[in-house]
Amino acid sequence: MATALVGWSLVSPRQPAVMRATLQAAVGAMLVRATGAPLGLGPPRLWAGVRLGSVAGAAAASAIAAATAVPLVRLAMAEVEPPASVPGWLLLQIPVGTVWSEEAAFRAALATAGSSAFGPFGGRLLQATAFGLSHIADARATGEPVVATVLVTGVAGWLFGWLADRSGSVAAPMLAHLAINEASAIAALTVRRSSILRP
Repeated sequence: MATALVGWSLVSPRQPAVMRATLQAAVGAMLVRATGAPLGLGPPRLWAGVRLGSVAGAAAASAIAAATAVPLVRLAMAEVEPPASVPGWLLLQIPVGTVWSEEAAFRAALATAGSSAFGPFGGRLLQATAFGLSHIADARATGEPVVATVLVTGVAGWLFGWLADRSGSVAAPMLAHLAINEASAIAALTVRRSSILRP
């Protein structure tokens, strides 16, 4: 499953954005069903996930907002080329095609299968490693350093896994993941717009 997810990440960028988001969301749901992975989306685990995820998401979004004051960060954000449809990016691609699909596939399905085979630590390590490797294509597409991207997203995958385990709900990593991606996107759009409008 880990190999298939990494392989899919290398070929999926060739698909149109809407089709890719839809396919990834469906695949995530199918993997959850196939593995019987618990999502923890019913009370009381849901409330624990919402509380923990909200705190983590708020902290991450605040850090991203603060980072926009750093000149090098602003310069990098100003160079980000937004997708053709910004509303589609913010309302479909990020929450459905990225956050739901990745949390369902990695933190739920792969973590469940990995934990069954290798124990809780091994399961979290497997999903975090696969999650990091699944961002190779994204790094190449945006010109980011591949090794650094894999390491950073691998650590993020580990932390997302910790949030899921700690709360017993994928709501926690979903909210944190959503906050990071949406805050990054909005910050990049804002910085880019201000750099274009600046005389």
